[in-house]
Amino acid sequence: MCGICGIYKYGSGLPVERGDLKAMNDLLVHRGPDDEGYYERGNVGLAMRRLSIIDLATGRQPISNEDGSLWVVLNGEIYNYQELREGLLARGHVFKTKSDTEVIVHLYEEKGEAFPRELRGMFAAAIWDDRKKKLVIARDRIGKKPLFYAVTPSCFAFASELRSLLTINDLPREINPAAIDAYLTLQYIPSPMSIFKGVYKLEPASVLVFEKGALRTEKYWDLPAGAPKLTGVPVPELKERLKAEMSEAVKIRLMSEVPLGAFLSGGIDSSIVTALMARNSSAPVKTFSIGFKEEKFSELGYARQVAEMYGTKHTEFTVEAHMADVLEKIAWHYGEPYADCSALPSYFVSRETRRDVTVALNGDGADEAFGGYLRYVGMKAERLIAPAPRWAKAAALKAVGFMPKTAPFNFSWRLEKFLKFSMMNTLERRYLSTISFFGPGETDGLYSGKFAGLLGADKNYGERYLSKFFALNPDEDLLNRMSYTDLRSYLPECLMTKMDIASMANSLETRSPFLDHKVLEFAFSLPGNLKLKGLNKTKWILKETFRDMLPPGIYRRGKMGFGVPLGIWFRGELKDYWTGVCLSEKALGRGYFKPEALTRLWNEHQGGLRDHGYKLWALLMLELWHRQYADGFRIED
Repeated sequence: MCGICGIYKYGSGLPVERGDLKAMNDLLVHRGPDDEGYYERGNVGLAMRRLSIIDLATGRQPISNEDGSLWVVLNGEIYNYQELREGLLARGHVFKTKSDTEVIVHLYEEKGEAFPRELRGMFAAAIWDDRKKKLVIARDRIGKKPLFYAVTPSCFAFASELRSLLTINDLPREINPAAIDAYLTLQYIPSPMSIFKGVYKLEPASVLVFEKGALRTEKYWDLPAGAPKLTGVPVPELKERLKAEMSEAVKIRLMSEVPLGAFLSGGIDSSIVTALMARNSSAPVKTFSIGFKEEKFSELGYARQVAEMYGTKHTEFTVEAHMADVLEKIAWHYGEPYADCSALPSYFVSRETRRDVTVALNGDGADEAFGGYLRYVGMKAERLIAPAPRWAKAAALKAVGFMPKTAPFNFSWRLEKFLKFSMMNTLERRYLSTISFFGPGETDGLYSGKFAGLLGADKNYGERYLSKFFALNPDEDLLNRMSYTDLRSYLPECLMTKMDIASMANSLETRSPFLDHKVLEFAFSLPGNLKLKGLNKTKWILKETFRDMLPPGIYRRGKMGFGVPLGIWFRGELKDYWTGVCLSEKALGRGYFKPEALTRLWNEHQGGLRDHGYKLWALLMLELWHRQYADGFRIED
């Protein structure tokens, strides 16, 4: 695990200086505090920061093939590297290390640009082919490891974090208005775009080749959308297959030469991972949980049940509002606006976990793969009331408008959201309304005339972005259409970004067994009615498969999510902080929003008319990002 970066001065042919590489690499030190490595040859340079996990003695990077014509840097872990290594040795390749990184360079000799198809793991890798003067970069199937790139008049450059690219002298820092609009809708800025024009994210499951001044990309994997489902296979057999796939996915992720543990939230997913770890470990598993002093947001009691059942060495930590003083630091680490508020507890649980271990497994991906979200229930329920006349839905919505909505996810809040999306005319817009902070049409009264004009046709980019994924799986059932969209958008762009940054900011490696591509392919081969059974049994087959391995209280509980008591905080300890940042002269002067619209949101929240905690958080993190990276920005008339 590490951070990687590189420069290819394709146009000028000028040599890459060590100082240029080091400036990029030093900004990645938190991703790899154990070591650094460099390769320079003429107008090409590669660099890396290393967090030592595998082959501590000889696994330094960059690593070459036998004759030095190929060089590789890797961020991530290749779980099937030993199997691949044996096959390559049998074909005559010579290895000088025992690391997973060296497998990639020899695999490239055999497979060329198709080498990622052979890899099972999480990775962002770059290969310099000196004979062909070609740079190849690749990203894992799900997008667990990030990779940014840019083409400037002087060079092609790439890095694990956007911040490293900002050291390139001729890289323009022009903010992309469509990225701001997408951020407010989605909570994140989706690939391939970034906050800056001219800087891009390599999309998951993609290979990029830069050769002779030209760039091309190709996807090498996708979920099997449209493939036949396992509808005729008996459920007991499916459960056995699922248990076998998950057991193997956990087992191969226990590969480590450094201390290893698990995040244990108290939910179904992390509890399953912890249980499988315990069955494959000779020593007690180290587990780590985080909660809040506001009990309705805390899952610590549930986590203790699992810890006691499996005799784990358990550590708990509580987040309080005053801990938000790290928000500026978090905004710096993300490098572009990011609004998922669970970034805060994720940062703290990573920090506390790193005190004891270097690697932690988690339960990420189970909700998307096996139908765990309440929005799936809502979208399925909407079909039951779809025949109702529009006037009846409108009347019900008006009546709900008089009900208090002082907390997110309470009954009236959910009912209003359900009725609103039931009145939308497309599946894509209904889905969007369930995941948005600012839903369809809600930014119309928020944006200033200047910013709306600047956006122009780029407005509603988030809606168009999600629509393309629904278009790719028209023949799937409703649950699998939503699952596919989440696995292609929300999971890699939001959740994987959160986990990567939160963990690597603390020099912690995290691994996600549910996101093993073989597990995902199996999950996607199941019909939707085995995942969401009826309207109340989410993740049905997953829960039934592992029922005997979970405490009864864990099996029966519904989904809670990594919620944060934002509404309470913004009316209490963070009240003055928000106004001091978001209603400051500097923030209002940027010209994105109508001041009166921001004041209305704030007053409604403070008056208890509505809970706008998530919207207020998104606005706060946007301004904090500007203060870190574009403090002088304002829209010019």
